[in-house]
Amino acid sequence: MTRIRGTMSRVLLATVLVLASGVAAAEIKIGVVSLPRLLKDSPQALAFERQLKEEFAPRERTIRSRQEELRGMQERLQESEGFMGEEERRNVERDFREGQRELSRTQNEYLEDLNLRRNEELGQLQRVFFEEIERYAADQSFDLVMADGIIYASDSVDITDKIIQSLQRRYQSDQGGQ
Repeated sequence: MTRIRGTMSRVLLATVLVLASGVAAAEIKIGVVSLPRLLKDSPQALAFERQLKEEFAPRERTIRSRQEELRGMQERLQESEGFMGEEERRNVERDFREGQRELSRTQNEYLEDLNLRRNEELGQLQRVFFEEIERYAADQSFDLVMADGIIYASDSVDITDKIIQSLQRRYQSDQGGQ
């Protein structure tokens, strides 16, 4: 993160120096891309989210089912207070506590696996985005394209929509080739 910020600072400084050295702003073609929008709106990111949900849906259903079982046990304990024998009550309470521990362990493993998988895929998406931004910038003769660290950019330099369109074309061609 520090390296990225340092790089962005150097890029911004270089831009300011170039502009200050007398080069007319109209001669430099600058673009800005919103990476959060790419992660939200690109077909690759949307497909990844669908794939991730499908991949982890069975485990999520198992967790929900176990939560319902434990709720049922807890209700049974509350409703049967005074009607259940002492030994039976201890057994149900023990089973309930063990079930809660197991559920907690299962939920933690699920979240760890989900986050690991999400991070792996986000790394791949980021590479796809950067490749597409670089290709688009070169094809459109941009001198500079910036992303993170931008506080404000006017619509005239924001090329995010064009990158999303380019990503859509790439996604469609990738889907057609499979």
